[in-house]
Amino acid sequence: MLKSQRLVQLIMVINAKKSFTVPELAEEFGLSTRTITRDLQELSALGIPIYSVQGRGGGYRLLRERMLPPIAFSEHEAVAMFFACQSLQYYGSLPFDEGAAAALHKFYHYLPADVKEQIDRLKNKVAIWSPHRSMSSACLRTILQAVMIRSAVTIEYKSSHGISVRDIQPVGLYSSQGYWYCPAYCFQRKAYRLFRGDRINSASLNLSIECLEEVDNRSVKDWNAPELLKMEKTALTVNLTPNGVRAFESSSFGDSIDYREDGSGTAHILVPIDNLSFFVNLIWGLGEDAEILEPAEAVDFIKRKIEKIKNIYE
Repeated sequence: MLKSQRLVQLIMVINAKKSFTVPELAEEFGLSTRTITRDLQELSALGIPIYSVQGRGGGYRLLRERMLPPIAFSEHEAVAMFFACQSLQYYGSLPFDEGAAAALHKFYHYLPADVKEQIDRLKNKVAIWSPHRSMSSACLRTILQAVMIRSAVTIEYKSSHGISVRDIQPVGLYSSQGYWYCPAYCFQRKAYRLFRGDRINSASLNLSIECLEEVDNRSVKDWNAPELLKMEKTALTVNLTPNGVRAFESSSFGDSIDYREDGSGTAHILVPIDNLSFFVNLIWGLGEDAEILEPAEAVDFIKRKIEKIKNIYE
């Protein structure tokens, strides 16, 4: 039996036992106690939570509910796992710290040599770029843990209005443009808010606050959908060059474009009046490839930005 196969079988056996001794395992596998001891030491070094019990009737135990049973992966699944984990390497911070790297190391250790070679060839060949943003991994981990165990979190948050302490119940975490965002219910504001990860100075679980079932039922995709439906809307109309159309198609407003034969088009978007400046700033980034036609408030907003920039260069 190959050593890798023996170690997998050993994991399965000890995972099914409450406690065990080296002689018991040696007899079951038909191996020497020395070989079994080396195998246990190797499994422990790989992160399998085995600990020794001293005294009469001692031996070894496995920390219960700390290890998943062995899972068989096909070669294509193995490559997919490595690609998924390595795609995260360009993020400045992750909510699971070194956990992904440690799991990947264990996984890689027992792959066949030819699969290892194929995966090694992918290194530095495929990447998902993400702008490097500096933020606290510890805060992200706390928020992720709060979602998993259904707990509130007390955060110190830095915004344009200064630093404040908030009690929040996180809906979840998502990433965009290298930033991590946490949509959450704020108990101080009694409303849903979006918190940016790099502006959270500290975060700690707050088990004294009773969590809301409604928050649990929301996802990061629709965390503020009910509130958006209630907001007063205005029609934002934008003329787009062919380049502007291509840029717009990659956004969440791609389905709002009326196309023309030359590749240009006009986008019609309903946006909340209170958030109009946010959407106008997004269109501002398209430069000469986008012209706002209405509403008048949006056109005036663009004109004021142009005047401010002209004043800087004059």
